[in-house]
Amino acid sequence: MITNTENSRHQDLIGFIWTIADKLRGPYRPPQYRRVMLPLIVLRRLDAVLEPTKQAVLDAKAKYQAMGLQGEAFEKAIAKVAIGSDRQQFLYNTSEFTFQKLLDDADGIASNLNNYINGFSPRARDIFEKFDFQSEIQKLDESNRLYLIIKDFCKPEVNLSPAQLSNLQMGYLFEELVRKFNEQANEEAGDHFTPREVIRLMVNLVFCEETDVFQQGIYRSVYDPTLGTGGMLSVSEEHIKKQNPEANLGLFGQEYNPESYAICCSDLLIKDEPIDYIIYGDTLGVKNAKNKSNNFLPHDGHPDKQFHYMFANPPFGVEWKPEQEFIEDEYKNLGFKGRFGAGLPRINDGSLLFLQHMISKMQPSPENGGAGSRIAIVFNGSPLFTGDAGSGESNIRRWIIENDWLDAVIALPDQMFYNTGIFTYIWLVTNKKGLHRRGKVQLIDGTHHFQKMKKSLGNKRNELSPEHITELVRLYGDFKQNGISEVQKDGQTEQPICSKIFDNREFGFLKITVERPLRLNFQVSQERLSLLWEQSAFQNLATTKKRKDEKVQQLEIEIGESLQNQIIEALQQLDENKLYMSRNQFEKDLSRVLKNAGLKLKAPVNKAILAALGAADPEAEICKDSKGNPEPDSNLRDTEIVPLPDDIALPLPLDYGKDASVDELVKLVKVHCLEYLQREVLPHVPDAWIDFSKTKVGYEIPLNRHFYIYQPPRALDVIEDDIKALESDIMAMLGEVV
Repeated sequence: MITNTENSRHQDLIGFIWTIADKLRGPYRPPQYRRVMLPLIVLRRLDAVLEPTKQAVLDAKAKYQAMGLQGEAFEKAIAKVAIGSDRQQFLYNTSEFTFQKLLDDADGIASNLNNYINGFSPRARDIFEKFDFQSEIQKLDESNRLYLIIKDFCKPEVNLSPAQLSNLQMGYLFEELVRKFNEQANEEAGDHFTPREVIRLMVNLVFCEETDVFQQGIYRSVYDPTLGTGGMLSVSEEHIKKQNPEANLGLFGQEYNPESYAICCSDLLIKDEPIDYIIYGDTLGVKNAKNKSNNFLPHDGHPDKQFHYMFANPPFGVEWKPEQEFIEDEYKNLGFKGRFGAGLPRINDGSLLFLQHMISKMQPSPENGGAGSRIAIVFNGSPLFTGDAGSGESNIRRWIIENDWLDAVIALPDQMFYNTGIFTYIWLVTNKKGLHRRGKVQLIDGTHHFQKMKKSLGNKRNELSPEHITELVRLYGDFKQNGISEVQKDGQTEQPICSKIFDNREFGFLKITVERPLRLNFQVSQERLSLLWEQSAFQNLATTKKRKDEKVQQLEIEIGESLQNQIIEALQQLDENKLYMSRNQFEKDLSRVLKNAGLKLKAPVNKAILAALGAADPEAEICKDSKGNPEPDSNLRDTEIVPLPDDIALPLPLDYGKDASVDELVKLVKVHCLEYLQREVLPHVPDAWIDFSKTKVGYEIPLNRHFYIYQPPRALDVIEDDIKALESDIMAMLGEVV
């Protein structure tokens, strides 16, 4: 977290940059400012890094060219002069220009700026290609804005050198500017970055019980499939290197937004981090992708790779229609050999797809000879409970929990993110649980742990202090049932329960279908006969499928109308005042009158007659099928949610497909369900039974319910006194008016 002094300087810098952006008004609308400002900020940052060695680089360039040095040897030699001999990543600029020198030639500033950008090392040039900045240079020049904007960026107020602005502060600068630009465009800033203190909490939770990563010289990989501007990789690297400077880290990621990708790569390049493992493309995958520019990769950029630590903040509630065809193909063709074997969520929220993707990239568990993996991912509330039993979301939760991968869920306060005020949740997922955590899931209520910001940033009004992060990590590390935390609320100190421990089984439930018998009475009254004309099967008797011959059409219709009238006449032979309480008896009399009329009707028409002339009647005889079994009444059908039996073993013997057989599952839960039926249902509806073939399994994580504290309403006399007091105040004010 930055200090108050740094924050003040940070806000001043943002304000000054925004005044520069306002000079674009005219040729650019406010939502388009980002096209110019973001690449210029990166360019100015790189310029500040390289400017001190500019003359030395130009001298070295002439020398090495005279020597005939080319290719990688030339790049390595120039980079050593530009930014030091101990760097691994090539960063240099061999043009004669700096930002300040661009101002010396106002008329030629556009071509000189292009020359300046083309003078960068290849990976740096790639960054500006992702920004597509060179297409804006001509537009800026023609509108007489280019010189003015470059001049403002050269002012002392825009000092972006690493000596003045750390990488952390630079990250905050980008966060705020991207948020402001997205506000203008009415876009979701959350697609691009996560508040740094939330990332710190995620990182501290992931590494809370880790020891291997802090061993000298050890190699560990860190991965973010929704990379954004790279904050999660940066903070995790900073955390590890602070305690283990000799750690050998591989930073991997993928990002589909070209601006965010460019910002991330520029940050890593300045810090001398490899950017070869940062992929520009769509992690989930797009079939027949049209975007093939700038090396866009329309699928997972790290296939078959596994990582030790993974972090992500996937977009909240975003449709995955662009990826739908690719994902559904993988799901159908590969199943669990691919990434999405457990199922697919609803099309309007792809969050759980990213978690499945990350789980597919876990290292083998220690039991299977690997180092295992730990995952931290930020979700909104939807993945906790959305989706009925047997749905894609529920099956994904079931797969994760029954495999004992869900370690903990931490509820965060609301108003923590720049673009949304909703509550969010950190899921910790791992295949290397400690012995004391196996078979368990910890839920932590962190909604009390925050402080108000002195100045809100968009929807972000709350933040985590270092003390809050420490306390939440303590709650996680203590792993206590009913763990208490001391919090401040309305100036008072409270000690709410903030940690609870549950068995994996407790998140699962059975959704059973309870049937009741169909009971119908029948009567051939004029009212019910009129309903027969509304039955589609009866109506279709007087329609034709012929399309060409009108005479044949008319003949078919007349034959059908004649049949309808014959059926009505036959039915009228039955006593209209007789109320049949048995379907079996009515069908016998119906068959008799139809036979007497010489009518042999097809099954759909017979069903239409029964549907029109029958009515539900709880006093009627039970309708039975050909085997003598009671038929269920779909209108009385109900479902019951039954907890899993206490002694049941996980994982359950049930596949994840829609047509998966429940036979083996029913063997385990039948007695349990019948006991529930006897206890909870039959006392109210004695004729009910369970249709076990419709049994489904569901999983949800009702975190808020487990931490809910009942607040009794105020006493009525207290409310009455308040109302009387308000009435007195109103009358007094009215008296003053009069």
